Amino acid sequence: MTVAMMWEARAADGRGAELASWARETAIPALRGSAGLERLELFGAPGERVLLIAWWSGEPVPVAEPPAELLGRPVHRWSFISEHVE
Repeated sequence: MTVAMMWEARAADGRGAELASWARETAIPALRGSAGLERLELFGAPGERVLLIAWWSGEPVPVAEPPAELLGRPVHRWSFISEHVE
């Protein structure tokens, strides 16, 4: 079973680059080497949003909370179970 864990945060005004850097320098290294981690991707989106998707072959490891001053609203998290792949 593959689980996709999605983590999405909107940065405080003007702090999108800092939030993306935090994800690259803190969140991603903290997940690397975790049991069951298959793949990680980091995305940026309009509105100073940062999205991290991690694929797991077991129970996902939670992503740490970024510093509050970088956030424009609370982080959103979702987990999905893969239903079909081609």
